[in-house]
Amino acid sequence: MSARKFRYGPWDNGPDPLASPYDIREALDQLGRDVLSGASLREALRDLLRRGPQGRRGLDDLLSSARRRREQARRRGDLAGTLDRVRQMLDQALAAEKDTLARDPSDDARLQEMELDTLPDDTARAVRELSPYNWRSQEGRQTYEQIQAMLRREVLDAQFAGMKQALSGEDPAASQAVRDMLGDLNPLLAAHARGEDTTDRFAQFMERHGQFFPENPANTDELVDLLARRAAAAERLMRSLSPQQRDELAQLMAQALGDADLASQLGQLRDNLRALRPGLDWDSRARMRGQQPLGYGEAVEAVADLADLEALSEQLAQEHPGATLDDVDVEALERQLGSEAAIDMRALRDLERELERQGYVARGSDGLRLTPKALRRLGEAALRRVFQQISTSGRGDHDDHRTGAADEPTGSSREWRFGDEHPIDATRTVHNAVLRSATERRSSVSLSVEDFAIAETERRSSAAVALCVDLSYSMVQEGRWGPMKQTALALSHLIATRFRQDALEIIGFDRVARRLSPVQLADIEPDWIQGTNLQHALMLAGRHVRRHPDAEPVILVVTDGEPTAHLEPDGSPFFSWPTTHETLRATIKEVDALARYGATLNLFMLGEDEGLARFVDAVARRSGGRVFTPDLTSLGDFVVSDYLRSRRGFRRSA
Repeated sequence: MSARKFRYGPWDNGPDPLASPYDIREALDQLGRDVLSGASLREALRDLLRRGPQGRRGLDDLLSSARRRREQARRRGDLAGTLDRVRQMLDQALAAEKDTLARDPSDDARLQEMELDTLPDDTARAVRELSPYNWRSQEGRQTYEQIQAMLRREVLDAQFAGMKQALSGEDPAASQAVRDMLGDLNPLLAAHARGEDTTDRFAQFMERHGQFFPENPANTDELVDLLARRAAAAERLMRSLSPQQRDELAQLMAQALGDADLASQLGQLRDNLRALRPGLDWDSRARMRGQQPLGYGEAVEAVADLADLEALSEQLAQEHPGATLDDVDVEALERQLGSEAAIDMRALRDLERELERQGYVARGSDGLRLTPKALRRLGEAALRRVFQQISTSGRGDHDDHRTGAADEPTGSSREWRFGDEHPIDATRTVHNAVLRSATERRSSVSLSVEDFAIAETERRSSAAVALCVDLSYSMVQEGRWGPMKQTALALSHLIATRFRQDALEIIGFDRVARRLSPVQLADIEPDWIQGTNLQHALMLAGRHVRRHPDAEPVILVVTDGEPTAHLEPDGSPFFSWPTTHETLRATIKEVDALARYGATLNLFMLGEDEGLARFVDAVARRSGGRVFTPDLTSLGDFVVSDYLRSRRGFRRSA
């Protein structure tokens, strides 16, 4: 039996099945830095798409490239170059004819000279009036015929990219092939416009007439797109000319076709394309300012390129309401800026999808939001930053290093003493018995009281922590919003990952206070709300610590202003600036209640407000707490360090 033979080659049937998963960690870290700096997820994602993930161009770079190419396209050439070219060729034909006539002394030659001298200055009319002229000069006749052939090729090439080559000669079969193609094309487009399935019909059309479409469209929609692009450009080209130029060029084109049926088919094609793609720019003028004369087909392509670049500039700017990356025409982007630009754009599109697919963002009724998985990564980054500051300053400890019958094994052991309730270290106990038996030269091993060892543990206290953060608009104005978010997320991640026995509640307050999950805190956006209702925040903090009576109560307050709001007896918020005695009394009442309960109440004062300084000093004296005045860069350092310090002790009973 012969061995089976295998052939190996590059995979060409879709995405590489062995490719590594899309790595968005760097993009997520960039998002996290913006979110932790105070931006919302929507703003952070928008900025990331504008900058681009690492190693890829973003929307801003692509937009700059499109705008540069747009300016180059505008300087590409003179749209009226076809008229100049026809005028030049006509002058050559007339000069050759006049030279021939000058050598003929007959009266007929003089009459023909008069006929040529009375030709209109209008190029199109001159070409038309020369149609029945009996040329004496062979060179003149050939040049005149070249004008007609050139115009016919240019007109058709302006609509069909592969037409100029097909009509490069004077082969009647080629002209008939064009008529046959148009005869099949218009019914195909009409059927597509009616909503019919044209898959088979399109395949048959491309099999018969594919040589006219080097772009190789894959379906009827792509065929319509490429034809409509050029047809719209031709319409814009005509509108960009002066009325006299437009009239001359239209007459020349009509004369060049010289076939009523062909002209009718082309007119029907323009109508079909305009109906199928009404959203294209068909009516505006193309602002071209180049000096190099362009042929009609070249001018149409130049206008089509300009239209692409104008549309891409608008799409990449993403400034219109409801703009998304799906609005960007990737095919046009690749056509104008190259394959690398298309790859970058697809990467930007994939970024949002991958963030959602890999579970870092979730889409709700209010748009995208960060998930707990993303928050864990952001919290880890924020905490790492805080611990780097702590290690530099030498602050920070969390463990209560007294040995006891609690939580965490230290990895060491000691001999058992009467009354010990620690778990037996079985390995160390057997090890001691073997060593003792070997020393006593015994053949068997037996356990004795002195062999027993116990596993040492570190005692860790549990804490109920309430972190109260100021959300009033002054925090945004003074640039304190971002450091506040970083601090809260760092503390939340520390407790969630390393001190799970602790219970943390984040409480945000402006005119009223409310509980916030880490996800809600990351998503929260600044709002123009005046009011600092610390009384309500301390009320919620008190409820939190009382729900954990066996835990050490720790309350941390981050604020940049004295209280200016409190809750009325009916639960409605009252705001006044400057603050009132009623607000201060209501706030101090909550401070006293927490002090009686034995809670540690420490305040982190941001800014240099004199009224706030007097207030926090008074609160610290009444509650036995401390006041910190960190700068913004060290806020997380101070809050996390104080949390670690505060919970080392045990709560004394009230």
